[in-house]
Amino acid sequence: MSEEHTGVLAKVRKLLAKAEDPAATVDEAETYTAKAAALVAEYGIDEAMLAAADPERDVVGDAVVVLDAPYALDKADLLSGVAVQLRCRAVQRTRHVDAGPFSTRKEISVHLFGYGADLTRAEVLYTSLLLQATTQLTRIPAPPGESVAAFRRSWLAGFTSAVVRRVAAVEEAAARRAAGDGAGEGPGAGAARGRGDGGHRSVALVLADRGVQVDTAVREEYPHLGFAPPRRLSGSGGLAGWAAGQRADLGAGTGVADREGRRSLAG
Repeated sequence: MSEEHTGVLAKVRKLLAKAEDPAATVDEAETYTAKAAALVAEYGIDEAMLAAADPERDVVGDAVVVLDAPYALDKADLLSGVAVQLRCRAVQRTRHVDAGPFSTRKEISVHLFGYGADLTRAEVLYTSLLLQATTQLTRIPAPPGESVAAFRRSWLAGFTSAVVRRVAAVEEAAARRAAGDGAGEGPGAGAARGRGDGGHRSVALVLADRGVQVDTAVREEYPHLGFAPPRRLSGSGGLAGWAAGQRADLGAGTGVADREGRRSLAG
């Protein structure tokens, strides 16, 4: 990762720190959030175009993120949803692992595949969003007579749905802007135009090719991958979670995701 792009991610963290400051007004927080989200998206486009000109710069990799209870499946949904919008692929896994003499426990994990820059973006964004969800959800009581677990699962589903739609919109807008001005005038644009074939390929073609390469990596690792049925949730927290997701900061937060899933929601 270049010093210039390391600086971009550092700037995103600073913007989000301002957005999360209790002293910031709603308008100020929204402004900081919008700037951070745009920078994250532009960083992804720039890295893709640079890698088109210099394939060794950014290669397909993978990462396994283990999600701890409680609400491990809900955390997995959030991570998978965000990662897919950032041009990664996500495989949710359920395994039974050793938990001591004569006992096992169920382990939920997500196996992420993607180019290095996109894996970094996905882990960074997931960490920030999980922290925000944790902070907000633990302050919201379940309605009288309703299961706390059911309410929180439905709240998290609403939150995830809202933030995934927002991430998708920001990513699409960044790609349109880059395509509209010849891949932009940022660091990725100039480098791509000046280094062989990568400079003559459109943003759409570069991103499509990266998607094919990531899909190939998934198929090689999981040749018989299936699809799980949709989950059925009974709680009433969906609308409140959606509203919280609409307000969530879309950026780097506190760093890369905890691969051992230690950021847990209160039970």
